[in-house]
Amino acid sequence: MSESPEAAAYCVILTTASSQDEADRLASGLVENKLAACVQITNVTSYYTWQGSIQHEPELLLLIKTSAHLYTAVETFLHQSHSYEVPEIVQLPIQRGLGAYLNWIGESVKR
Repeated sequence: MSESPEAAAYCVILTTASSQDEADRLASGLVENKLAACVQITNVTSYYTWQGSIQHEPELLLLIKTSAHLYTAVETFLHQSHSYEVPEIVQLPIQRGLGAYLNWIGESVKR
């Protein structure tokens, strides 16, 4: 793995969805609007406290690969498009990565 000086310009944003249809709709919308280069969807089980009680539910985790400068646009899209009252929207910085992959992200999203 090679270090890329511009790696900090990219990030992974996490969100979850309650159904495959919602996850597919969110992922498609992000890629079609060039807010993400890639969105991966995987099944997870989430344990959390909501309105005073502990819950556990199957969910779908979306791993959104994008440019860091698009975080606000991605957050706005997810907040407006999501069925959850308080959706998970968390940005994780990319500190290192394959230069060619990071370049592909940059070429695939809005500038």
